[in-house]
Amino acid sequence: MPRRFHDAEELFPPATFVKRALAIIYDGLISIAVMLVATWVYTMIAGWITGWERYEQLAEAGQLSGDPGLTFVLFLVLYLFFAYFWTRIGQTLGMQVWRIRIENLDGTSVSWSQALRRYLTAAAVVFLAMLGGYYLGSITLLLTLPAIAALFLPINGLSLTDRMSGSIVVQVPKQARAKG
Repeated sequence: MPRRFHDAEELFPPATFVKRALAIIYDGLISIAVMLVATWVYTMIAGWITGWERYEQLAEAGQLSGDPGLTFVLFLVLYLFFAYFWTRIGQTLGMQVWRIRIENLDGTSVSWSQALRRYLTAAAVVFLAMLGGYYLGSITLLLTLPAIAALFLPINGLSLTDRMSGSIVVQVPKQARAKG
């Protein structure tokens, strides 16, 4: 059952681009720590399954670079990290600091499928920007930064991720508390 943050009639203003960007930077730093722990766990399990000597040989030969299993695990772990916060309290740790929240237009929490659409939209745009920068050079990467910014830049209060997930990022007043 979705959590109700406020009455449906009560509308909060959309979050500004600056607050969104600051929350993304904050959450990006936390994501690095989450990925480090997930990579360590993955390495421990992979080394145990493969055998430590064989795993060390594979690593020294460079055969573990670009491991699709690790890539999938990191992608999944980050989704679970973000979706957990978005669906439970509407805020990641960075969003809590900057007092912004993801919610439906009726003031309820987003669903896991909405969180997935939001996550996949963001991942696709960032991936395409990085791919363009990789194949076309660092100057093109600078040109793709506006595309990444457009992903989160609200137009009429809604960013691309908001539109794709059917939710909105709002500014939370200091006195606002979630109901129930």
